[in-house]
Amino acid sequence: MMLGNKQVVLKNYVEGYPKESDFELRSSMISSHIPQGSKGLFVKNLYLACDPYMHHRMSRHEPNDVPLLASFNPGSVIIGLGVAKVIKSADADFEEGDYIWGMTAWEDYTLILNTNGLFNIKYTDVPLSYYAGILGMPGLAAYIGFNNLCSAKEGDVVYVSSAAGGVGQLVGQFAKMKGCHVIGSASTDEKVIFNFCFYMKVPISNDVFCRYIF
Repeated sequence: MMLGNKQVVLKNYVEGYPKESDFELRSSMISSHIPQGSKGLFVKNLYLACDPYMHHRMSRHEPNDVPLLASFNPGSVIIGLGVAKVIKSADADFEEGDYIWGMTAWEDYTLILNTNGLFNIKYTDVPLSYYAGILGMPGLAAYIGFNNLCSAKEGDVVYVSSAAGGVGQLVGQFAKMKGCHVIGSASTDEKVIFNFCFYMKVPISNDVFCRYIF
């Protein structure tokens, strides 16, 4: 069966901050057929993560042996972590109707031929979008990094660099939950102000930030 498929394509290598002109929305057709002999999946993508490491992949770099750090090719569909629903399966570990998270593409539907690194979502009593964030890669990186590697104790001072990022802001919250004193830094004043106001649940502005701090 052929299905209409909207795709987000990298049009140009990103220089500095990403611009809308660096991307293109492309309409195409995709077949739901899974090649015979493969253990592939045909999935409908539901949620896509836009993680900081992807900025590196959207820029031009020398060839890299680490797939997760290799540059995307202009004209190709962007690849990243996401949440999807299995429409067809040739892999005994996944059934039609399962929800999964792992590497997929920025498009409506994706044919995934390599299912290594895909995870079945067992708990659906929380929003599925959480698996693109706190229950996905950022959450795992923050939880394992803080609890298994940092091993901080109640009362410790924990310094978090890049505290405005997806992983850093979670590390800060995990540390506070453990009773640590947390100090965070970010690369710009704007990031510091945004995150402070966001977590204090107050309007995001420099004036509000200054009233709380000074």
